[in-house]
Amino acid sequence: MKPRLLFAVFFAAALLCAAQTKFPDTPAALQFSAWLDAFNSGDRAVLLAYLQKNNPSHAADIDQEFGFRTQTGGFDFKKVEESAPTRLTGVVKERGSDQFARFTIEVEPAEPHRIKELDLRAIPLPAEFPMPRLSQDAALAALRVEAEKAAAADRFSGALLVVKDGKPVFTAAYGLADREKKISNKLDTRFRIGSMNKMFTAVSVLRLVQAGKIKLTDPLGKYLADYPNQDVASKVTIHHLLTHSGGTGDFFGPQFDAHRLELRTLQDYVKLYGQRGLEFEPGSRWAYSNYGFLLLGVLIEKVSGQNYYDYVLEHVYKPAGMTSTASLSEDQAVPDRSVGYTKSGGGDAWKPNTDTLPWRGTSAGGGYSTVEDLLRFANALQNHKLLDARHTELLTTGKMDTPMGGKYAYGFIDLTSGGVRCFGHGGGAPGMNGDLRICPQSGYVIAALANLDPPAAQRIADFAANRLPEK
Repeated sequence: MKPRLLFAVFFAAALLCAAQTKFPDTPAALQFSAWLDAFNSGDRAVLLAYLQKNNPSHAADIDQEFGFRTQTGGFDFKKVEESAPTRLTGVVKERGSDQFARFTIEVEPAEPHRIKELDLRAIPLPAEFPMPRLSQDAALAALRVEAEKAAAADRFSGALLVVKDGKPVFTAAYGLADREKKISNKLDTRFRIGSMNKMFTAVSVLRLVQAGKIKLTDPLGKYLADYPNQDVASKVTIHHLLTHSGGTGDFFGPQFDAHRLELRTLQDYVKLYGQRGLEFEPGSRWAYSNYGFLLLGVLIEKVSGQNYYDYVLEHVYKPAGMTSTASLSEDQAVPDRSVGYTKSGGGDAWKPNTDTLPWRGTSAGGGYSTVEDLLRFANALQNHKLLDARHTELLTTGKMDTPMGGKYAYGFIDLTSGGVRCFGHGGGAPGMNGDLRICPQSGYVIAALANLDPPAAQRIADFAANRLPEK
């Protein structure tokens, strides 16, 4: 997608200039250094002039590029990994967050060595650049300063909750739920949560596994005998769908955009995408698949005999005590639901994300919740109110390596960073971002929700997770 490509371009391009070390004397390194000088300058005219000369295809996107500079604050170079005359790779850290990334720049061999490629991939916290763990009091004090700074800069608007051994130790809300009506965000504000719904879908599937109604090794076609594509039906197992290893692809893109408001039930998605074949042999690799989790919702409906939304309400939300979480359609008024604000498409001003929203959330994501309900979900999961101990462990233990670090379990990401293991899931789309971290050894639960573009909430959750004590 274009915004994702731009993100990669900006992040990569920004990398070298902030470096305090000596870089190789190569065309690639010199170009990267010059890009970073322009990017980190914070001067729109300087950045535009650089792009026009060295990467003209991106000069037309100056508003988005400069907006990204404002959001990140620039980048600090950390190290070179590989160097050749026209290609350089290494590691950088975003100035405005704890995020590290691996960058690649490739330039044309002939002068003036214009940029051919700029790419960046997020990586876990490298062991050689550890974040110092703080006492709980110091970590929470630093978190409050960071959250207030982000809110003042209009980089965070939402709610934040940190719990230690079941007791809240940090609660705060920032910004406006509705900018037009001047309604403030609160702890009980409902935020759209994007892909965080995948956790609820996975719990629902595992409940049916625990009840003996589904086997993880069975192919999808055993339960959906009339599924249109028989290759998918016969080769993709429930395990594959839960781990994003089934090759079932995504449903976002031009086809979704053209039918966005027509897709009202899970079966509507199957009618539109069900003839599509596999993108790769199931089990051979990991590739995030919203459509795979959409199919898990169809599976739940078939096996349980209940509507997906009714099943999740009865078997997840109610047992957990979650009273503010659902996926009602966008044409229904929902009390205390925030308006999402996005800058996608360019420009400096936040605008409502209304034109990007699906008609209704699905088993792949798109519902809404509160930080307090996410805590209730985390407590119910850890106290085995949703699944027994064996199936909870099966649900949350990593199984497939992912490009963003950690292992993907069943609707949860299992990540150990700085010696602390946490599991949970994030969600993000234009005008929405959320993150839930459940850290069983340290006893912390972190829930962050925002009504702004990613990574507004993820950054705050990262900041907390990286500084709280190990025990």
